[in-house]
Amino acid sequence: MKSVIRYGALALMLAGTLGIAPAKAEDKVTIGYSAPGLVGAQLEIQQGLVNSGEAKSWEVLTTTSGGDAQKQIDDINNFIAQGVSAIVAVPDDSAGICTAVKAAEEAGIPFYTIDRSPQGCEINMTVLSDNYLAGKQSGEAIVAHLTEKNGEAKGTVLEVTGNLGQNVAQLRGAGFNDVMKANPGITVITKTGDWDAAKGVDIVRDVASSETLDAIYHHSDSVYVPGTLQVLEELDLLKPAGEEGHIYIAGIDGSPAALEAIRAGSVDQSSNQPIPDFGIIVDWIEKELKGETVTAGEVTQEGALWSPARIEDSDVGPQLFLATTSVTKDNVDDERLWANVAAGREAEAAATPAS
Repeated sequence: MKSVIRYGALALMLAGTLGIAPAKAEDKVTIGYSAPGLVGAQLEIQQGLVNSGEAKSWEVLTTTSGGDAQKQIDDINNFIAQGVSAIVAVPDDSAGICTAVKAAEEAGIPFYTIDRSPQGCEINMTVLSDNYLAGKQSGEAIVAHLTEKNGEAKGTVLEVTGNLGQNVAQLRGAGFNDVMKANPGITVITKTGDWDAAKGVDIVRDVASSETLDAIYHHSDSVYVPGTLQVLEELDLLKPAGEEGHIYIAGIDGSPAALEAIRAGSVDQSSNQPIPDFGIIVDWIEKELKGETVTAGEVTQEGALWSPARIEDSDVGPQLFLATTSVTKDNVDDERLWANVAAGREAEAAATPAS
């Protein structure tokens, strides 16, 4: 795909505000990548970064914290001790990651995050989905459904959140709830799920057993959809779309489970993240290692679902927001959706004879 990038002003710098020394062109580049776990979409996020780095002939070292914020800090300290060229992380704890950021800064190693931003410290750059937009898209889909169903936007909606200590969950909640606030006829029951599938199951069972729900909104369909469908079936509440008693289900991620459920009529909407494209961060790592910096502006790529995107300045450093895509039965088979990309890769691997 032809890529057109509009940065605003591009300027050379010798030693940036975060203490980056320009790298020599012949220097070997090694990236240390810290994942919070490889569940849900995180495996695809890691693979996207690895693929993008290796396409530049870089070495990408990976670690997984398993959801342990302290282990993530320890892993990053190990990268610092190894003298990597740059560090990329998906923070377990958006505020807690600042301990690692400070250590990297003191060592003169640039620090980037993807999927989630830090809170309380400045880094070189973050690439993430526009999580506020994603929540807004899901909220708007629910409002449209309730309006069509009831003649006006009214009903009861269960919101199952992620970890509210992370900015991703905060933004997914904010986008959704701003839509809900504009529709006072809708009652929202918010329960904290912490990206924990078992906790999500308990929440849906408890609320669906005591309330008449019109819709459910998941902060992550990767985490919550399988359990939600299981619980609704156990409670005899799983009705297909178009049938009386159907509970409208929306959420964020565009996971394989969600897309299959959309095809089956048990889930209605998912705000797809451009997950494989988070690896685009390597383009900015490369620029900064060469002594360049970027300012706020628009980023476009022909044919990309996330385009146009935008770079915004923030108190945690520049942030590149990739647009999300609202997925329904009408576009669920778009081959650019990350779950379909992953399915295609798996099918190709299965069809390739073992050497």
